[in-house]
Amino acid sequence: MNEKQTTHFGYQEVPAEEKAGRVRQVFDSVADRYDLMNDLMSFGIHRLWKRIAIELAGVRRGQRVLDLASGTGDLAARFSGLVGPDGLVVMSDINAAMLERGRARMLDEGIVGNVDYAQLDAEALPFPDNSFDCISIAFGLRNVTDKQQALHEMFRALRPGGRVLVLEFSHPASKPLQSVYDLYSFRLLPLLGRLVAKDEQSYRYLAESIRMHPDQETLKGMMEQAGFERCDYHNLTGGIVAVHRGFKL
Repeated sequence: MNEKQTTHFGYQEVPAEEKAGRVRQVFDSVADRYDLMNDLMSFGIHRLWKRIAIELAGVRRGQRVLDLASGTGDLAARFSGLVGPDGLVVMSDINAAMLERGRARMLDEGIVGNVDYAQLDAEALPFPDNSFDCISIAFGLRNVTDKQQALHEMFRALRPGGRVLVLEFSHPASKPLQSVYDLYSFRLLPLLGRLVAKDEQSYRYLAESIRMHPDQETLKGMMEQAGFERCDYHNLTGGIVAVHRGFKL
């Protein structure tokens, strides 16, 4: 008899088929305060991290971009301006509440015409092979149940010559910074969640999910295993966040 497959939901070990539903509940809970909490949690620095990721993406006019785990659309909005009217950005998320928040924001900002919306699972992309010039996922890969499968799907859907960008919380490069970061993550972050988002537990999960995410070298190896070449990563804010990049040659 085959053993039941399990995975991590934060520090908990849960049946693999349950993780997506649990993650969905987290983001259903925090959707209304998502942007405010991002600013508070990162002291606004998340905007700089995303700007750097956009620069590393190297997106040009007329290209096709798939933004996974788009949330409220920070990356998708910038990509829309870069690809221009002849390009296309597919803004996607597995969570309907987050995708609707992002769609409303894009419409409020007048971003229309070159953006499509798709609720999808990164582990089973509903696109043909070689569909996109760039695929990005910002602060979403750690929530995916089978990260390796998602990376394989990104590689499949990417055109030759294209690149993937993974912006994600990672592992601080120094022990003193790690100690400060641990204190912040497990004391201040849940407190902010309780006071601002009225949801301490979801932000405790956030801190735990970051700790369970592969470190920089491990994720680079996973990208290489998926087929990406010339893989590299750029530590930001001392390695608290890293931008991983890989190419399909």
